[in-house]
Amino acid sequence: MERSEFAPGDYVRHPRQPDWGLGQVQSALGNRVTVMFEHAGKVLIDTDVVALERADDEDAP
Repeated sequence: MERSEFAPGDYVRHPRQPDWGLGQVQSALGNRVTVMFEHAGKVLIDTDVVALERADDEDAP
């Protein structure tokens, strides 16, 4: 399996779902990234379909 651009612990936002809030990467294998979002819970993201945005440092808890 190829490496992901994300690693567990990274903070991200979903560009098309801003109401989901800040998300923390739980696991990342290739283009499959599992993220725990503040307001949406755990979501599996295909990064070939959704370009997750890294959260700014000041956003991270």
